[in-house]
Amino acid sequence: MNPVLTFRGVTKYFLRGTPNQVKALDAVDLDVAEGDFVTVIGSNGAGKSTLIRAVSGLAMPDEGTVAFEGRDITRQPVYRRAHAIGRIAQDPHESTCAAMTIEENLAMAEKRGKRRGLGIAVTGPSRARYRAALAPIGLGLEARLAVRVGTLSGGQRQALALLMATLSGSRLLLLDEHLAALDPKTAGIVMALTARLVAERRLTTLMITHNMQDAIRWGNRLLMMHAGRIVIDVSGEAKSALTVPSLVAKFHAASPGDLTEDRVLLAR
Repeated sequence: MNPVLTFRGVTKYFLRGTPNQVKALDAVDLDVAEGDFVTVIGSNGAGKSTLIRAVSGLAMPDEGTVAFEGRDITRQPVYRRAHAIGRIAQDPHESTCAAMTIEENLAMAEKRGKRRGLGIAVTGPSRARYRAALAPIGLGLEARLAVRVGTLSGGQRQALALLMATLSGSRLLLLDEHLAALDPKTAGIVMALTARLVAERRLTTLMITHNMQDAIRWGNRLLMMHAGRIVIDVSGEAKSALTVPSLVAKFHAASPGDLTEDRVLLAR
């Protein structure tokens, strides 16, 4: 079976040619199969977010290629990918529009990647669809469709963002530490919703996390990054057998250099 997402020799620099040059991705090769739920973990600056942004179009690689469903999307603008690739950022404010209502946000998301014209954004039938989609979340948002999103809590906004990211028929979901800004209880609710949507809609998913237990618990495959490279790639039974101590040990065995800061980060 051909992979749905492919990286070949992908390298990305920031501040290239200056004394502050950073190589965020270093000749990354990666194949992701359709339906894979991949958790991505690593220290700050490991290249996790840049990997996600290279897929979404927010970071154009300097070298190499990124392909999605067999098509080269390396230089494709964000709007050309939006109908098939959904992304949720760490900041709940980034993935939704605070000045618009819940139903207006959903209407905008539903039309992502589609031809638009002049007309009423929210109709009776669409409002009914939004209520039905929001009800299973369990946060009461289905009864607050006319409320401005800026009045919602961070968890409510991330739950809404999840629904928005999958509403237009996205086939690939990118989660860039989407739980990091939430309290533990709310993070659990949003993660449960994430898992349900991924399973129900059979979404290929890349989820960045700093929580090692989440990285082990969720998904069928785990990647660990360091200095712009994928240093560990575990799936199947090997992933199921992982524990936090064994994952930390693998990280230190696979990553050269001074890992003092990484040990502090990864042992939390």
